[in-house]
Amino acid sequence: MTTQTRTAPDIATGSWVLDEAHTKIGFQAKHLMVTKVRGHFEEYVSKVEIADDLTESRIELTLDAASITTGAADRDDHLRSADFLDAVNHPRLIFVSTDISRDGEDWKVTGDLTIRDVTRPVTLDVVYEGSAVDPWGNEHIGFSARAVMSREDWDLTWNAALEGGGWLVSKDVVLDIEGQLVRA
Repeated sequence: MTTQTRTAPDIATGSWVLDEAHTKIGFQAKHLMVTKVRGHFEEYVSKVEIADDLTESRIELTLDAASITTGAADRDDHLRSADFLDAVNHPRLIFVSTDISRDGEDWKVTGDLTIRDVTRPVTLDVVYEGSAVDPWGNEHIGFSARAVMSREDWDLTWNAALEGGGWLVSKDVVLDIEGQLVRA
């Protein structure tokens, strides 16, 4: 297998999608203010158009709300319920990029994130991890992305106060994406 790491400006233009076998769209929140609960979305649709000038590229990502999983069936059902994502009435979470800019060697991707019909901007800190060509000649582009967001910005306000102070679920949620792009 040939591996070739390039600087981000050398990324090939055109249509790309997230490689589902090598991408994880995850999140974490604190439970009882003492441990991190991690989860991810198992189903999504992506569309990435890489332009000659990377700052003019466009990213669209649609997550299936019902595909949220944390490894605990009761918690997953609660996250799908009207207390959180309300997956029955709001089956999709949608991200559409509005700005892409360079931040030293890394990148910032800002976009509109819609959850439960509430749209707010979110900025992802993106690290270009490099590119590689697999044994079948397919080019892959790797990246990591992260954002810290307040779930209350999207009216996800369900919580329970703890007797000793604090909350059952943290207000901040960390979005973590480990991704690989392949040609569409």
